[in-house]
Amino acid sequence: MINYSIRPINPAAHLFAIRCEVPNPSPEGQEFFLPAWIPGSYMIRDFAKNIVRLVAESDGQVVATDKIDKQTWRCAPCAGTLVISYQVYAWDLSVRAAHLDGTHGYFNGTSVFLMVKGQETAACTVDIQRPAGAPFEKWRLATAMSRDGAAPLEFGRYRAANYDELVDHPVEMGTFSHGSFEACGVRHEIAITGHHNADMDRLERDLKKICETQIRFFGEPAPMQHYVFLVTAVGEGYGGLEHRASTSLLCSRDDLPAPGMNEITESYRTFLGLCSHEYFHTWHVKRIKPAAFIPYDLSREVNTSLLWIFEGFTSYYDDHMLVRSGLISPVTYLEMLGQSLTRVYRTPGRFLQSAGESSFDAWTKFYKQDENSPNAIVSYYVKGALVALSLDLMLRRETDGKFSLDDIMQHLWREFGLKGVGLGERQFPAIVQQVTGCDFSAFLDAAVAGTADLPLGELFAAVGVDFSLRAATSQDDKGGKPAPAGQSKPRGVLGVKTAGAEGGVRIVHAFEGGAAQAAGLSAGDIVVAAAGLRVTGSNIERIVAAHEIGVPLKIHAFRRDELMVFDATPLEALPDTCVVQVRANLTPEIQQQLDAWLGAPNSA
Repeated sequence: MINYSIRPINPAAHLFAIRCEVPNPSPEGQEFFLPAWIPGSYMIRDFAKNIVRLVAESDGQVVATDKIDKQTWRCAPCAGTLVISYQVYAWDLSVRAAHLDGTHGYFNGTSVFLMVKGQETAACTVDIQRPAGAPFEKWRLATAMSRDGAAPLEFGRYRAANYDELVDHPVEMGTFSHGSFEACGVRHEIAITGHHNADMDRLERDLKKICETQIRFFGEPAPMQHYVFLVTAVGEGYGGLEHRASTSLLCSRDDLPAPGMNEITESYRTFLGLCSHEYFHTWHVKRIKPAAFIPYDLSREVNTSLLWIFEGFTSYYDDHMLVRSGLISPVTYLEMLGQSLTRVYRTPGRFLQSAGESSFDAWTKFYKQDENSPNAIVSYYVKGALVALSLDLMLRRETDGKFSLDDIMQHLWREFGLKGVGLGERQFPAIVQQVTGCDFSAFLDAAVAGTADLPLGELFAAVGVDFSLRAATSQDDKGGKPAPAGQSKPRGVLGVKTAGAEGGVRIVHAFEGGAAQAAGLSAGDIVVAAAGLRVTGSNIERIVAAHEIGVPLKIHAFRRDELMVFDATPLEALPDTCVVQVRANLTPEIQQQLDAWLGAPNSA
């Protein structure tokens, strides 16, 4: 058994102290390794850079240690238990790494626990210790890791079956808010860190609906005996990372439900969608996973072309589960779906990169986006969700409602997730045919390897839904709704996304084929004047819209410290904003198909 301990030794300096005791080190010299990435976040992060000091000893004697690459250490051969002691700098307030200060501590195991090479399958214990001092006496601890002597919500000893399990249970410590509920016999907990005013009872009720809906979707019993939502509430933030029995979430505190709030606001809906997404990963990614991830190689990039299935299908089901659980209406769901479609249709890069390529290049393109990314890539999240949507509607149409994507997901759970078998890179089309008897290989090849838009109009029509495109009314128009009445005049645009900047507005993206790009304007330029008027974040769109389409507009902008003048000719705004709505006066047959697809409790 490998025995670890971790203690916040100096919260003000953001330092954890870790010990790792190895009773049976390799006689050739034991090697230790810290992961370069964390599963679920596909970018090399080199967590070893945060190790501040590392020493080794055995029987009270110092053991020589050599660092043999950026993340691996080798100790000289020794007899008896080998003890490695080191410190980790933790100042990354995200769901991916570790963070420590006087208000709380948080860590993922991949950021703090060295792997004992060659002993990855050995059982582990970890003694999680409270920081010393009176200010920390009221701190509690939240994690889904199995307790090995520690009391509930307390510091103490925990255990894991192996290293993979050890690093798959993030830990939160501090004076967090705490709530709990039971879903299908499984205890669920919520721990919220940070200033907030959340209605915990409301949150427990709503999350219970989501969790029970998903457990019953895949089939009871659930694959975990205990689950924890670890939430960090901040002023502005959004993110989540899945684990086998928990999830780490970062949200804006205003996204949480306030006391007395009866409706589901758009911001709270966003938070529930995030919770639903990460919870769905309990089955789909953590247990149903690409063969390339079995086992994880945490030392390097592990490419797979299947993230469009694992993240994309999850992105399709996350909001769908909000409808099925009764938390949002079908009308609201279709509005959200229109917004997801809009994000794809506003990405010129969808014609250059396929969903499969986006998956494979996640490490170097999706997770390392720059000012040109919208022109060069497509998100495997949203494009994969549209493939899932299309496949679901096609299956329902071609089999007269006998089969749907639900059947595929449940088959993947039974035959892959429960059995610990990885999904091969080219296996999915055959699985669809095996389950449904329908050959969709040509569609999937075109949808995943190609870059053409999917035939959504005809697929929506089969379930009584109209799909339309219109021009955006402003940069803030997220789509999903018809344009306001009375806006019939075409709107001139420059084809940019902007953000406020000192003295003007900064061009964040100059879109392919847009007027700004054609005129020579570039991302990073600070526009200070247009049509002889000073530009601000609140007036630039009005100035451009008031200008005649097709007539050059004089723009003054700084590039670095040089003032430049450009003649940009506004173009008519493209119809890239999607609206998805139920048609009026549906036949009983079409209504039945629509109800079956949406799956709302009151739709049957």
